[in-house]
Formats: sequence, structure tokens, C-alpha cells
Amino acid sequence: VQLQASGGGLVQAGGSLRLSCAASGRTFSSYSAGWFRQAPGKEREFVAAMGRNDNTYYADSVKGRCTISRDNAKNTVYLQMNSLKPEDTAVYYCAARTQYGLGIHQSLYGYWGQGTLVTVSS
Repeated sequence: VQLQASGGGLVQAGGSLRLSCAASGRTFSSYSAGWFRQAPGKEREFVAAMGRNDNTYYADSVKGRCTISRDNAKNTVYLQMNSLKPEDTAVYYCAARTQYGLGIHQSLYGYWGQGTLVTVSS
């Protein structure tokens, strides 16, 4: 499966963005999905995950502000981000894995999108 992330941009603190991850090659419903991010000078970190049964899990840093969802008709996974903070500034990556359950470690994912930059100004 090939993944294409989009939706990043510049937003003021307190604003919202919706990131999209479109899949081609196979239907996204056959995969578990995750979002990760990498801020400048930092390691890539987990943000959110969705299992094949649509259960979800979030990093504490985004819990209550972000929602991961899936639209099987569009073969796309989304990350809705609200109440954005400057510390959310990062390149956001979507990822997919064929295993059924949630994955919060990047090593569990075999497929990655190219990343989309989110910049939150204060």
C-alpha cells in the first residue's frame, strides 16, 4: 500500500487542522493506522492509532484534542487536531500495518507516508 499524507500548514495557536492520509494499492480497511510526528531536533513520536476494528488510542499529549478516524469509501485516514499549541509543531507522518490491533511503536509499522508539516504559531 502507498500512503500520501496532506493537510499540514501554518495555523495560530488554538486553531484546528485536519490531516489526511490517502491509501492506494489496497483498501485502508485492511490495515491498522497510526499517526506519528517529529519536531525539529527531536525523535519521532507516537500521536494516535486506530486498529482494524476502529478502536483508537492517543498519546497523552494530544488526548482530548485530536481524533483519528477512517473513511473507507475514500480509503483515507484522518487526524483532526483542535486547540493546537506551538509544541504541536512537527512533521506528521501516517503509517499503516497489516496486523489487527493498535500499534503505538513506529517499529510495528511497515508502510509510511511522506510527512506533512504542521506549524503552530504563538
